[in-house]
Amino acid sequence: MWIIAGIAIAVGVAAAGVVTLRLSAKTAPVAGSAAPDFTLSSQEGKQVSLKDYRGKWVVLYFYPKDFTSGCTREAHNFQRDQNEYARRNAVILGVSVDSAESHQKFCAKEGLNFKLLADTSHAVSKQYGSLMNFGIAQVSARHTFLIDPQGKIARSYMSVNPSRHSSEMLAAIEDLDKQASSVRL
Repeated sequence: MWIIAGIAIAVGVAAAGVVTLRLSAKTAPVAGSAAPDFTLSSQEGKQVSLKDYRGKWVVLYFYPKDFTSGCTREAHNFQRDQNEYARRNAVILGVSVDSAESHQKFCAKEGLNFKLLADTSHAVSKQYGSLMNFGIAQVSARHTFLIDPQGKIARSYMSVNPSRHSSEMLAAIEDLDKQASSVRL
């Protein structure tokens, strides 16, 4: 009897998780809308708000977990390209549900000097439609939002290849800057 009840509860929880994923995907902000503001702790233990970066391009990337192969590869590529982002007036903000302490260890081990933000309440990942169930745990999905200097979503990336994503983001910023320049002329 208890085994059957346990199975029924597990099936119900799994079904609820599928519904949550569907709802989260629908709530992702779309291009042209204002990027939802937030404040999270960085690996340095400091509060970081999206509004602090107005006037700059922001690559807001969500990733599942510190110290995993895809997440490490993606972070290394963002780190490698830091000078190119600075040249384009852009910053990288990484977000996962890991703690600030985990981010600090990850940055120290991998030589990362851009901000990784701890979304331990899962609120920001959910707000950006980037929270997914991974077994019984929830993690941030590998999504990226390119936010323009005015604070609007310029582009959303809901399918990301960690190996080439940094290059893809640099090209997108360059393309959008060219489009904005031609409109001003």
